[in-house]
Amino acid sequence: MALRRFLRWSQDQAATAGLTPAQHELLLVLRLHPDPRGPTIGELAASLLVRHHSAVQLADRVEALGLVRRRRDADDRRLVRLRLTPAGERRVADLAAAHLEELRRLAALAAVTAGPAGAFSRRRTGARGRAGP
Repeated sequence: MALRRFLRWSQDQAATAGLTPAQHELLLVLRLHPDPRGPTIGELAASLLVRHHSAVQLADRVEALGLVRRRRDADDRRLVRLRLTPAGERRVADLAAAHLEELRRLAALAAVTAGPAGAFSRRRTGARGRAGP
């Protein structure tokens, strides 16, 4: 239930920032992609678990907002890579900061709600939910 609430909150934050949840995810993929040149459309599609043409359409919409730009790959001109623009960097950074703040708030609330018995239970079960030694 808490996860669903957080996901709804996240969708609302994206909407407040003028983005759909899918557009927000695209910005996150670009921000977290390990290659400094940015992902190709195919890599983006794989990360978002969508088909290539869906990733193209999503990239078109985010590019129209001025949040990403397309560039031909310097080594293979057939490939197009996506990069965040400065506006895209700011937008995703603002959303990430809000998400971290909300997660901290939820963690503090969970700690207060669980009380000492909850802390004992977390120590006994360990990271995988199995009883520890």
